Amino acid sequence: MVRIITLNLNGIRSAWSKGVLPWAAAQNADVVCLQELKAQHADLNDAMKAPAGLHAYYHCAEKKGYSGVGLWCRQQPDAVIEGTGNAEFDAEGRYLRADFGKLSVISLYLPSGSSSPQRQQAKFRFMDIFHPQLVDLARSGRDVVVCGDWNIAHQEIDLKNWKGNRKNSGFLPEERAWVSRLLDESGWCDVYRKLHPATTDECYTWWSNRGQARARNVGWRLDYQLATTALAATAQAASVYKDQCFSDHAPLTIDYDYAP
Repeated sequence: MVRIITLNLNGIRSAWSKGVLPWAAAQNADVVCLQELKAQHADLNDAMKAPAGLHAYYHCAEKKGYSGVGLWCRQQPDAVIEGTGNAEFDAEGRYLRADFGKLSVISLYLPSGSSSPQRQQAKFRFMDIFHPQLVDLARSGRDVVVCGDWNIAHQEIDLKNWKGNRKNSGFLPEERAWVSRLLDESGWCDVYRKLHPATTDECYTWWSNRGQARARNVGWRLDYQLATTALAATAQAASVYKDQCFSDHAPLTIDYDYAP
């Protein structure tokens, strides 16, 4: 059995102060994929760099207090790969991959386009660059899972107020169609939705900090584990943890009946 967790921290130092490490350690996960570190290596204390019982890897953004992804691994990976090879987005710390035998686990932080039209165009550029890489990964013969904050709600079921967000970043037709192409044509599976295909489960992973959105569960499902077909077929259980609040996102945990 392999247990993989993904969580957008909205700042590793903030989430650390809220007890994210003790919680993660208690989950007995094989890999924890982290996004939005909002820290550079110099900002990390010794415990963050070497959490007890885990091998920690971070791909930080060059810009201070911005983006960044990480991996906490129970076993030391055979290899760790930083970045996609694109200078613009590798400088933002958005992709970190660990290989364990035939298994690859990737922590991804896809750009948000909500802050400005310029950032939306950057998001589209990333999607254009990343799509062929995902196609190649699906055809590589490896078992791959891409975990993280995709900043896209794929279907109407994936956000509470879908009617009011049809023209907003994260639920634009172009974004949703891009995810559909990955799932329908490119060999990827949305593992949570495979295990929970109900039309109205309201199981979101992100809530705005405004207007008591979390308390009222007015959320979005933005955090996914997309897996290649053979790996997705081994998925046994998926859950979103909401009992503690480490950030504006909630952790997504999936168990795979898989031996790397």
